Amino acid sequence: MPAKDTKAQFHAVLARCRKLFVDKMADYGSAWRILRTPSITDQIFIKVKRIRTLQTATEHLVDEGIEPEFIGIVNYAAMGVIQLQLGVVDQPDLTAEEATALYDKVTNEAYELMTRKNHDYDEAWRDMRVSSITDLIMSKVLRTKSIEDHGGKTIVSEGLDANYYDMINYAVFALILISEGGK
Repeated sequence: MPAKDTKAQFHAVLARCRKLFVDKMADYGSAWRILRTPSITDQIFIKVKRIRTLQTATEHLVDEGIEPEFIGIVNYAAMGVIQLQLGVVDQPDLTAEEATALYDKVTNEAYELMTRKNHDYDEAWRDMRVSSITDLIMSKVLRTKSIEDHGGKTIVSEGLDANYYDMINYAVFALILISEGGK
């Protein structure tokens, strides 16, 4: 079996996510800039909860799969990092080009983090189930909500941005596994 090219696969998934981000910027502009980070976290919560439901329910009433939800997690988590870096505003304030440049910066940072961790963990995610990755994302969301409920303060844990970056990377891993027929 040929070796899998994680870097190329990761970039291909990020390109899909970026395209949707750019397309939504064309439709809605940077309206998301008014969202406080707990609102972004709740949007990710909704997406991961839907994925978990789709993974366990026998009947689906909306004809959409889990891939769009994982893409949404990537994009909302990137928005979360941007909001942490820039702060919340009362009116949309970014052009599509500015927002896309910030998105690219965040997803590039997520990629760099992935390459470091992936080296140390020896691509352990490749042997995981998509459902387990979903659970890990849910755990990250719940941790993030707890940190937000404590005013963003932690004693020994990583902060909000680290959790958002992990959500990006786990969602990308899930999308790679799905593309390879993983369940």
